[in-house]
Amino acid sequence: MDIETKIDLIKKPPTEEILVEEELRELLETNPHPGHYIGFEISGLLHLGNLVVAGFKINDLLKAGVRCQVFLADWHSYINNKFGGDWDKILQATKYYAKAFQFFCPGVKIVVGSELYHNNDEYWRNLLKFAKHMTLSRTLRCLTIMGRSETERLDLSQYFYPPMQAVDIKTIGADIPHGGMDQRKAHVLAREIFPKMGWKKPVAVHHHLLMGLAEPVKLQTKDKLEQVIASKMSKSKPWTAIFIHDSEEQIQAKLKKAWCPEKQTEMNPVLEIVKYIIFHERDAFTVERPAKYGGAITFESYAELEKAYRTGQLHPQDLKNAVAKELAKILEPIRRYFETDKEARESLEVVKKAEITR
Repeated sequence: MDIETKIDLIKKPPTEEILVEEELRELLETNPHPGHYIGFEISGLLHLGNLVVAGFKINDLLKAGVRCQVFLADWHSYINNKFGGDWDKILQATKYYAKAFQFFCPGVKIVVGSELYHNNDEYWRNLLKFAKHMTLSRTLRCLTIMGRSETERLDLSQYFYPPMQAVDIKTIGADIPHGGMDQRKAHVLAREIFPKMGWKKPVAVHHHLLMGLAEPVKLQTKDKLEQVIASKMSKSKPWTAIFIHDSEEQIQAKLKKAWCPEKQTEMNPVLEIVKYIIFHERDAFTVERPAKYGGAITFESYAELEKAYRTGQLHPQDLKNAVAKELAKILEPIRRYFETDKEARESLEVVKKAEITR
């Protein structure tokens, strides 16, 4: 595969940003199979945002010949009080995440944090050396990568989270750190400090953050990214998330209540699902309607659908019904896998029984 085709694969939606594209081209010219990593906290059931959208991008990178690694960040999860800081539950739930990503992204390598760090004196030496280049104020500004704010009361371990995430990139051998736009600060931190450590500057790839189904969070700041991060789909707000195990009936019930103002296309979570998931998987999208409302209509691009919605030719309820039906079809292979594979089913049950905390 030629370099331009690889770059097109890496740039295609749901990618929103590459830091920076020219460096990516130089990397691919010197290394046809660069290393990649994307990290996930272990915190509960997977949903459209953290498995499907992220998985789409992982699969694009795999097609481009990139050696992709999913980093299951159990220590980070413990630091961030996932599962109430219960280490045993975190370790048990790690198996569920591994099963899901191995199924959805065939060919990806799974790396577990506690295994990477075990007896790894070099990691801890590098962490302290890296932290020497950070101020406390810079650390505070990076806390959004773990879903925290500068004003929250935190324990000391949580301040180690940003430098740990940056040093993970080096330790795992990733030329391309990848994550949602909410992970941008950690990757920028690595790009700034790595050269000071004598390490090669990584090329970061950031994908779109899928909105939750609730009305967008209103913030005082005018920073659009901060609003997007605050409004993203989250398992800590289950009523706003469509989980990969939801049945068609559950999806319909959630979408029925979803924020979807008539004619509004900006920050509309139902339209986001069409754009980033349905049109990623389908070349066309059909909305069934009663004949008195115009009958069935088929859209061959997202732009075409968005225009119809913006001009009032497509009603929110008709859109929601069609999205629910199509999403159920897309998620059906994942649901079936967790129902029929014994180890996958058992790992899912562990997560369902565990207490899910922020």
